[in-house]
Parts: sequence; C-alpha cells; structure tokens
Amino acid sequence: MEKNNLNINEYKFYITEIVKFHEVDRMDVCNNAVYFNYFEDARLEYSKMIVQKYNLGKHFDDFPFFIMARNEIDYFTPARLDDELRIYTRVEFIGKASFGFEHIVYRVRDEQIIAHGKGVVVHIDTKTQQPKEMPEAVANAISDFEGKDLRKRN
Repeated sequence: MEKNNLNINEYKFYITEIVKFHEVDRMDVCNNAVYFNYFEDARLEYSKMIVQKYNLGKHFDDFPFFIMARNEIDYFTPARLDDELRIYTRVEFIGKASFGFEHIVYRVRDEQIIAHGKGVVVHIDTKTQQPKEMPEAVANAISDFEGKDLRKRN
C-alpha cells in the first residue's frame, strides 16, 4: 500500500512506543525486525482492550488462543533512537478461523507515517493445534468496536 493512501484517522486504537537504545544500530536507526515487536505489543493491547470493553472474560488469559500465520511490512523512513512512535492498529477482516490486523507506525515529532504493516492471526484448538472456528462473541465485539461487520462471507 502506498503511504499516501494511509490515514491514521481511520484507526480507533493505538499504543505509544519509544525507540530504545537496544533497538537501534550504530547510526541510531531502529532495526527493521523491531517493528514486528511493536506490532505484537499493539495486537496484545488491542486484544486486552476488547476483552475488557466487551466483558469477554475475567482475564486476558480467557481470550481464545491465536497464533501468527503471516506478517508483512513496508518501510517508508526509519525511526531513530528516542523517537516517540504511535502504533495505530485495527482489524481489517474476520475470517472463519482467523482475522487480519493492520498497523500504521506514526512518528510524533514530525507527524509522519514511517511504516505500514499487516498480520494474520489464526484461532487454534490448543489440544489439536488445528484451526478452530472464531468464537461469535469475539467476532461481534471486534466488529462493534471497529464500527462495521468485518466478517468475510464465502
């Protein structure tokens, strides 16, 4: 996706990250792999928020078990040491046993989108390690939060 087609105003959720010393190289540039950690942090916080907001369990541990099936990212310009970043996160689609996250990395100091990424998580049965149908309550809660029905219809 092109940077010009991205709009942080279309996202209802974000977390803040500060680029730390151990995340940069000798030129103070944030390592490319670190962005996936930021996405993971954002996905987990998004999930915790959904659990709490929609009373899906007493604890985050009650939330159904998901594993990453895919991650991708486009880098536009590097983050540097001590940059304050906002990781905007939303769910893009809900499938039968999976859903897709979308992320924008926004640098606060110059109000610039510096990266865009996507990831797919799959709901699995922890005993069989096989995909398991998405719980209706989770799909409903995410769709409600995002303000539209995100379920794919086949």
